Parts: sequence; C-alpha cells; structure tokens
Amino acid sequence: MPEIQEHGDERMKAVIMDSYGTPDVLELRDVAKPTPKADQVLVRVLAASVNDWDWALLRGAPVNRLLSGLFRPRVHILGCDIAGRVEAVGGGVTAFRPGDEVYGDLSSSGFGAFAEYVCAPETGLAHKPAGMTFEQAAAIPQAGMLAVQGLIDVGLIKSGQKVLLNGAGGGVGTFALQIARLYGVEVTVVDKPGKLDVLRAMGADHVIDYLKEDFTKGGKRYDLILDVKTTRSPFAYARALTPNGTYVTVGGSMPRLLQTLVLGPLLARLYHKHVRIVGLKPNKDLAYMNQLFEAGDLQPVMDGSYKLSDLPEALRFFGTGDHKGKIIVTMA
Repeated sequence: MPEIQEHGDERMKAVIMDSYGTPDVLELRDVAKPTPKADQVLVRVLAASVNDWDWALLRGAPVNRLLSGLFRPRVHILGCDIAGRVEAVGGGVTAFRPGDEVYGDLSSSGFGAFAEYVCAPETGLAHKPAGMTFEQAAAIPQAGMLAVQGLIDVGLIKSGQKVLLNGAGGGVGTFALQIARLYGVEVTVVDKPGKLDVLRAMGADHVIDYLKEDFTKGGKRYDLILDVKTTRSPFAYARALTPNGTYVTVGGSMPRLLQTLVLGPLLARLYHKHVRIVGLKPNKDLAYMNQLFEAGDLQPVMDGSYKLSDLPEALRFFGTGDHKGKIIVTMA
C-alpha cells in the first residue's frame, strides 16, 4: 500500500497514524496539502466513513502488517470512502473538473480519507447525484460494492430464494437487505439485539439474535447466505445451506477466510454446496447505486456523524460493533 504523498506549501488538517495500536495513537495535525499528478483529482473531502480496513490497519493485525508495514505503518492517513468537491485536476484528467461533486473508495490507491484534502485517481471516483448528501455518498462506496458484488455478482441472487444476511446491521448488511428486497426473496437477518428493530423496520422477514440462536444449528436451510463476519468453519455454514446453495463471505476473521478458501472446493465436491469469497472491485457499481438511490430504492443507514477531530472516538465506537449502518466523519 503506497504512503500518502504530501507536496506543496499549503497546509491542511489530517488525522495521522505513526504507529499501530488503539485509537489513542491517532493525532490531528497540520500537514502539507497534496498536489495532484497528471491522472489524479484533488478532492476537498467533506465527508468520509469508517470501514473494517481502517480498524484492521489501526490495530496492526499480523496479516495486515505484511501489506502495510511490519513494524511501522506505511499508511499514515486512514480512510477509504470519501465524498467531496473537486478542487483541482491533473493535466490528463478528462472526466472531472473543479467544482464537481464526487465520491469513491480509495482503498486501492493509498487511503487518505480522514483529511481535509486527498488526491485520488480519476478512475477511483464517480459523480455524486445532486439529491444525495455528502454524508450519504460517503456511506456507500466500499460497503455498497461488497453488498452488490456479494449478492449479485458472486451470490447470483434469484427471485423466490431464502436469503440469510449474517451481521446485517452494519454497512454491508443494511445495503444488502435493501438490495435483496428488490429481488423478491425471503430475507432472514442475524445481528445483535440492539440492531434488530432497525432491520425489521427496513423490511427483514425474520430476525435472529445471534446471542440467543446459532443459525447454523437451527435446522433451517437457506439458498444464499451473505456473511460479513466469518467466525465459523465452512462446514458449519454449509450445514445451513440448501442443496446447491451458496455461501458468500465479504470479510471477517482472516484464519476463517483462509479456511474457507482452502475447503471451499472440497465442500462443492462432497455436498454440492458452494462457498465463495468476494474479491472487492472498488467503485465498479457506483452507477448502479446511484440508480437505486435516485429511484428511491436505497437509503444509506448512518450512525454519527463525528467531526474529523473526533475520529478516535468514532473508531472506538466502530470497535464495539454496536453501530447501525455506517459511521460518518465530516470535515466541517
């Protein structure tokens, strides 16, 4: 992962991470404002959102250190999802001009969302619909793409199916619930008890409090399971699938993800049940999310918002897992 590059004499505020640890290692500082390269867009960030990537990079999980620096982080400004206004463009940029309202996921281009300005590649941004707030736009990119790609591209969701969403009360799950309902499926959601009323109000057909019931042992079978937690073995998830059913994970415990990757082909051969891992394609389906939003079929669920100076508090809240939908950070 490349470090965020800083250039020029102008200054901006950003939350800096010089070492791994708890949210207490984060510090709000004045740093150099970046200058866009030929294929980049300089965005004045107006809102950003917290993702699993941010929590994992902050904590310095062993697998993440292989990507982000073994002893000290190479990424000093966290944050994937941004929404803001174009400040300047590089000489090779054709899709955007100063003043355009944009949003996107920076996870493949160096992060840097938790700052007043960031440079992003032209291909990493989309135009924000006029009726969408910056906070709503910041909630969408990564969680929305995981929901779309998990349900549609990998899960091949079909009308009439029984679908289960595990960890449904967060960003991915609340988008997935809204998208699944468009397909005419029967949706069961699993999460903490404090999130279940929100999910019922959003149209979930059945809710499961995971503190009281293990859906992999309840005897019910599902045609499609979308999981954001991945805390069990692939065999446990396969037990909850119908014949030829599909289990799709978009994230969770790294050891469990590796186990899923290794054992998936065996489960397919032995039980004719399919186990899949979503390889995120950042920003691929933002146009589709724009269509759903403008048609009134999708509304981001948001918790917050927090000011940039309150990012440590926002990350502590994210770490509890009690948030509903996406945690938003504004740069006012």
